[in-house]
Amino acid sequence: MKGIRMKTPALALIPLVLAGCFYADPITPQQRYDTAIKRLSEATSETERFYALDDAAKESFAVGKIEEARKYAIELRDLTPRFQTNWNYGNAIQDWNLVLGRIAITEGKIEEAKAHLLAAGASPGSPQMNSFGPNMSLAKDLIEKGDKEVVLQYFDLCRRFWEMHNGQLDTWSKQVKEGKTPDFGANLVY
Repeated sequence: MKGIRMKTPALALIPLVLAGCFYADPITPQQRYDTAIKRLSEATSETERFYALDDAAKESFAVGKIEEARKYAIELRDLTPRFQTNWNYGNAIQDWNLVLGRIAITEGKIEEAKAHLLAAGASPGSPQMNSFGPNMSLAKDLIEKGDKEVVLQYFDLCRRFWEMHNGQLDTWSKQVKEGKTPDFGANLVY
């Protein structure tokens, strides 16, 4: 339209583009697993394998392949020290601890699961975790087992790197202290 000038036409389109992203069918746990395993099988370098192992471990656990999840989490744990300067280092620490902690819960090893939760919280963070926060699946599992104190400690550890929590950790802490299980939303997925 001649005579009408948009100040930021590209920015004006962002909400429309993002809205279109939500019309696809939801991805099932099996589809996420298949994608993760395919990505891992296509890894041609140690770095690609390092990037693929976290999703392979998490998605294997999600579909009930416990031994496979354990194998990938241990491999990621063993590989992680080689990538201390990599942007994904903090994600890897979180992910292998979460998977091994969740496996420990399934085996009735609650103290081991708690140790893994605190080790996950000791992560230095990552670009994703600093912005969107850490995965709360192991924290949720432990709350459901009645272990709220370790979860509150985990929240405090997460404050060191989750710069953009916008009070979310405070809200969740309050809910846990009241005996509630917070709705962690997307923080149960990444």
